[in-house]
Amino acid sequence: MSYKHILVAVAVSPESHLLVARAVSIARPVNGKITLITLASEPELYNQFAAPMLENLRELMLEETQIFIDELLEKANYPIANTVIATGELSEHILAICNQRSVDLVICGNHNQTFFSKIICSAKAVVESSKVDVLLVPLGT
Repeated sequence: MSYKHILVAVAVSPESHLLVARAVSIARPVNGKITLITLASEPELYNQFAAPMLENLRELMLEETQIFIDELLEKANYPIANTVIATGELSEHILAICNQRSVDLVICGNHNQTFFSKIICSAKAVVESSKVDVLLVPLGT
């Protein structure tokens, strides 16, 4: 089966390079499109004394995420059609992008640490409600 548009859920983590490489290996033979999606980290500081610093922290975290996405784009050795940095529930964003942009494969990492745990929870929601194939890639222990 050939996939024409692949959506890859990535995190600011070295394992994301493996996910992008897998997407490229699937897309390249058919000149398919690849879109990357990630969640921007949200500062969990809701202390009234920290409130003035939250906006600066959000900006810094978004900038860090964008720098990592740029690194993924540079090292992909394949054109990436779109990138999305989202906040909130990842599975909702994945499903919306699948519907809006005619995605026919979603790739997520299967990892048992922090961010990737969120992706797995999102992947479960995507698998349950998606009309497209979902590929879970093992990323180690």
